[in-house]
Amino acid sequence: MSMGVVHAEDAWKLAAGRLDPRLAPGYFAAGGPRPGPTAVSVPDPGTPQPVTERRLLYWCKIADPWADVPSQPAGVDVRVLVPLAADFDALCALMSAAGVPHRRVRHWVEAETVSTVGPDGALAALRAVPGFLPATSTAKLRTAGVVGLAAEAARDAFELAWDNHGEPFLPAWSPVDAGTIVPAEWLPYLPHPGLNPAQAEGAPHVLRDNTHLLVAAPTGSGKTAIGMLAALKAILGEGRKAAWLVPQRSLTDELDRELATWRAQGLRVERLSGEHVVDVERAREADLWVSTTEKFESVCRATSLRVALGEVGCLVVDEIHLLGSAGRGPLLEALLARMRGAGSPVRIVGLSATVANVDEVAGWLGARVVTTTWRPSRLTWQLPMIPATADRRTDNANRLRAATALTRMVTDDGGSVLVFCGSRRNVRVTALMIAADRGADIRGIDPDDGSRVHQVCTAAGVGLHYKDWEYRREAERAFRDRALDVLVATTTVAAGVNLPARAVVVRDTRIGLDRIDVATVQQMFGRAGRVGAGETAGWSYLVVDETERATWQNRLVEGYAVRSHIADSLADHLLAETAQRRVHTLTDAENWWLSTLAYHQGAEGLTPVRDAVDLLVEGGYLALVAEPDVGTVLRVTELGTLTTRFMVPVKIGMRLRSLLAEADRRPHDPEDAERLLGLAISVSVPQFAEAPVTDDLRPRVARLLRARGYLELVDAPGGALGLVPSTAAAPGDLAQVAIALVANSPRAFSRPARRIAGLPSSVLLPILSEMPRYFAWLAAQGELATVAPWVAVIAGDLGRRIRWRQLAPTRGAGRLLWMCEQMATPLRAERIVPLLFTAAREHGVTAPDWPVGRAPAQCQLDAQEYVALLRDRATDSLVTEADDRVKVTTPNGTAAVVWAGDQHIAVGSPAGQWMSYPGTGESGPGSANGSGEAKGSAGYAREAHAPALERGVSVFSWRGDHLSTGWLSSYNGIHGQAGFA
Repeated sequence: MSMGVVHAEDAWKLAAGRLDPRLAPGYFAAGGPRPGPTAVSVPDPGTPQPVTERRLLYWCKIADPWADVPSQPAGVDVRVLVPLAADFDALCALMSAAGVPHRRVRHWVEAETVSTVGPDGALAALRAVPGFLPATSTAKLRTAGVVGLAAEAARDAFELAWDNHGEPFLPAWSPVDAGTIVPAEWLPYLPHPGLNPAQAEGAPHVLRDNTHLLVAAPTGSGKTAIGMLAALKAILGEGRKAAWLVPQRSLTDELDRELATWRAQGLRVERLSGEHVVDVERAREADLWVSTTEKFESVCRATSLRVALGEVGCLVVDEIHLLGSAGRGPLLEALLARMRGAGSPVRIVGLSATVANVDEVAGWLGARVVTTTWRPSRLTWQLPMIPATADRRTDNANRLRAATALTRMVTDDGGSVLVFCGSRRNVRVTALMIAADRGADIRGIDPDDGSRVHQVCTAAGVGLHYKDWEYRREAERAFRDRALDVLVATTTVAAGVNLPARAVVVRDTRIGLDRIDVATVQQMFGRAGRVGAGETAGWSYLVVDETERATWQNRLVEGYAVRSHIADSLADHLLAETAQRRVHTLTDAENWWLSTLAYHQGAEGLTPVRDAVDLLVEGGYLALVAEPDVGTVLRVTELGTLTTRFMVPVKIGMRLRSLLAEADRRPHDPEDAERLLGLAISVSVPQFAEAPVTDDLRPRVARLLRARGYLELVDAPGGALGLVPSTAAAPGDLAQVAIALVANSPRAFSRPARRIAGLPSSVLLPILSEMPRYFAWLAAQGELATVAPWVAVIAGDLGRRIRWRQLAPTRGAGRLLWMCEQMATPLRAERIVPLLFTAAREHGVTAPDWPVGRAPAQCQLDAQEYVALLRDRATDSLVTEADDRVKVTTPNGTAAVVWAGDQHIAVGSPAGQWMSYPGTGESGPGSANGSGEAKGSAGYAREAHAPALERGVSVFSWRGDHLSTGWLSSYNGIHGQAGFA
């Protein structure tokens, strides 16, 4: 493939124009022509600082070959770190002649002075003054110095780097014959016949006994082999199962590949992750489960694998230090709290990066600690600094310049680079800019045009990698094989995917809207240092602005400490423990709280757990029952059981139900109802509410939102725009657009496309893929009457239309899709449902109300199961109306809800008795005879006579089917086919 050549400066102009036309090209590379002497002054101390460093120090990091030779009075400890590059040979010669101690470091870019020398040469307060990365500094910028703890962190960081480069790194080690430690029959399962020093140190602890173990070692030290030994001890040594937990789906793929030899040796390895439906029989027979934490917890909450769970003898927890992650940590903490301690039937073997408080975490687990600092390569980290700005585009441009310059520096020296970005779009833009810097012609290429981005970047030796990138496997292989020497990625590569490089560049300090945490940065840094090909060192760079540098320097010097975050979601985990019958009483709940890492780390008293109980009772998830001789018993309600099964956070569920119950949100027709339901979900679920909308997409999102997802109305003339600018974006706008497009322009999803309705598919599809469980949770509440019938009916219909959006289903298709799912079975649904649905539509079938007979082709049920499914439909329900009264007859296993306006009454399974619509004031099951409960929005006036279309009956089957009268009959079938006799 030929590439048009664009010079680096021209490439930058193209990039700058895309990001912000106001930007000057400035310096593109640190190696550009010298801009003249940079004046850097130390600001006045202001408030006098205490003297905490008693040594006279003058330590310099120099990145300017024209810098002056440091000159200080006798008795001052002068040290200089300087790049190992030809441009600095003259400066180093001058320093050698002057007797200035200096050490040369390959790929060095930092500039900083750390000093305690005052103006008169006397001891002064410690101060550090950093300098900017030349690639991002377009003027003679001055930087403010830092004092106090920040200066101490700068001093310690300098000393670490100085000591790290005192002697040439000689990783002199010989593999230890694994046969001298490991039973001979286990050797074929290990990746190598020899063990490195870290593995040789950890292996005896694994094999000695079944004590919990916490292995803390640097990334790249071979912890996976230690985990393998722990799993083999349970499987081959004890005849039990083992489970291996990893923090994200991409790692299940990676580990699954590494365990291919186990399958070849006859062991049964089963992968459990969100994108793979669990084959229950295979899971029961498996020797090893490889699972994400979330999937393993969902298995624990299900009943189908309870016996198999009891056979698990060892739980290997990869990246166990993520206990301190606000997002993933609480669930992992709740899981480990069940198995910690000496009496546990399940052994925990945690594999951790180096953490500052490893002994504290091990003390909580009751685990023996194995620590090692051995690493097969030397790692040097730096914090190249860019100017601070309040303008997001300028900051983005500066980070882009820095990442491009750092990448060129390493690859020009024959190295490979991993560039980590905080968003998918930043991955694509950064990859394009690096390709342009290498001569690729990127003019006219839209970063959202995945095919063109892939084509141009691959030709320039640049790969891309993130969760939904369709070429990511190809990029992995090419990067491993060195066909590509640059890989630009999100954090999917950071958490353990085996793609090391010589250097790592962390471009962004945020992932989406959240600040990146130290553990994630350390994981990214750990990818640096490609062992083999004669390389024994790695270089890592975190691009920071001048307001962030001191904080990050302090964090990295201090190291990552695991801190519990379970208190933020305590109600979720307490509900799960109660639903799984591990907690029965209030005393049990309090004792469970005492077993958490949060309490171990000093959380005071029992107030948090009591507050969690109160919240669960308020939300209808728990009921408190006083029993003699037992105390206060916690009873999980049906709503609580549903909530744990769908893993919907308690606070999100409460907010969602509250929004949907508001009186002013009562819809009057299907389109209005779908809009209200979409709005409630979009603003209630943080990952949907906070889905970022880039500036260039905001006008399109605003137009789609105004058009309610109807593509034919997006560019229609007319209509005042109002006072809100077209670039304004409110929380949840993007999610609302995604739902509206499925609801009102379903054909937009009928075939794979790079863009959907003018928006990148990579923006819409991640949102849509996470939505169905929230719709399913609402739909399952229909028979409980814990939400209004319209919510349950539409959630069931719209949720399935979202899940099966590639079939372009229209309003009312939910019941037919439900039937297809039931006939396909969960294990084969992805393949069979499209076949069944397409065949049904080709034969004019609009609803699953056909008579009992032979099962359709492709039905995966046997004859008995198929007949049972037909009996479990809501099809045979009968509703008879007379004035304001109604009689409902439904099949066994169904529940009927009678509704009028915003009032509804759950009537269970009535045997054809007459009753009044709610709000009429007449006797009925909801009032006089007490067989139902009227529910509705607080404060909304009851309607004496609701119009016919605003009242009706909805019937819900235990299996998920539904039928309705009134305006909800639009959802009985496609084109509003009625399902009642």
